[in-house]
Amino acid sequence: MQNFAYKNPTEILFGAGQVAEIASRIPADAQVLMLYGGGSIKANGAYDQVVAALGGHNWTEFGGVEANPTYETLMQALDVVRDESIDFILAVGGGSVGDGAKFIAAAAKFDGEPWDILAKGSEVTAALPLGVVLTLPATGTESNGNAVVTRTQTQQKLAFGSPWVRPVFAVLDPAFTLTLPTRQVGNGVVDAFVHVIEQYLTYPTNAPLQDRFAESILSTLIEEGPKALSSPEDLEVRANVMWCACMALNGLIGQGVPQDWATHMIGHELTAVHGLDHAQTLAVVLPSLLRVKIDAKRAKLEQLGARVFGISGDAAATIDAVEAFFESMGVATRLSGYGLDQSAVAPVIASLTDNGMLALGEHGDITPQTANEILTLAG
Repeated sequence: MQNFAYKNPTEILFGAGQVAEIASRIPADAQVLMLYGGGSIKANGAYDQVVAALGGHNWTEFGGVEANPTYETLMQALDVVRDESIDFILAVGGGSVGDGAKFIAAAAKFDGEPWDILAKGSEVTAALPLGVVLTLPATGTESNGNAVVTRTQTQQKLAFGSPWVRPVFAVLDPAFTLTLPTRQVGNGVVDAFVHVIEQYLTYPTNAPLQDRFAESILSTLIEEGPKALSSPEDLEVRANVMWCACMALNGLIGQGVPQDWATHMIGHELTAVHGLDHAQTLAVVLPSLLRVKIDAKRAKLEQLGARVFGISGDAAATIDAVEAFFESMGVATRLSGYGLDQSAVAPVIASLTDNGMLALGEHGDITPQTANEILTLAG
């Protein structure tokens, strides 16, 4: 096991009615910005509950954050933060709203061009405090310090991370997920599954506890994910999926182990160039990446097969099982499943190169040429 330092101060408020608790978690004299996306929070009841909880606070709202939050929209929200002297941001929605809140929180305290936080990796040394009321379990953004933002003008989807933007609290009420469309349910399960894989499926480092934690999340997603599709009104199933997605990327399972993230980096470019949902890109890239890197990942692939899928000593069959699971969640695993052919690959590789993604993966050996092989195989 590698050395690590781990701290997660985010308070999780899990279960029905927990939105009411935010009234005591946000300072009484705070000027609050409620940030959200489209109209789903008004349909699922989250908006009304948040408004009730904020009854004793001064607050304003900003809606319209996209499924892949854009720099352009977030800069409009930043203007509101500055004009209204906002000092606390409350994100109500899915991972994209949470990511957007993190960028705004950092940009509000950043001395310089906010885009530099993403494009140049400029250090974040302060941020506004923020909280999250989660309505779509997938990204784990509610309890980590990571965010991804897209700049439409340049077709770039870039990430940043800082402990300064880790939420103060996160409300996880599974009832808010009952009205999610089937597509978003499937996407969320796939997203959480791949988050675990990126931290687990590398090479052995004698970290048995982290491995078992990771395998338990994967096994639970495999058990509960299909139930969320077949029994959409089952609140217990939704609760289990929600907690899995949170645990998948709160930092715990990644401590002391090597991590990959090549699937995400390639996937980000697929979203930026071709507009695919984030989870759709992960489902396309991961199986083909595993097939290309099967020798380097064989030990952990066989461990995954034996412990999670009941497959003994067969790395190739394990990859097939991962692919079949994604398909069972209604998420296609081929570019052709999204109306793309081989002509779609070249602009993605060009974008990877332009953004400096030249040495990805746990060994730094996934080059643009390797990514081209992966995406060609995923046709």
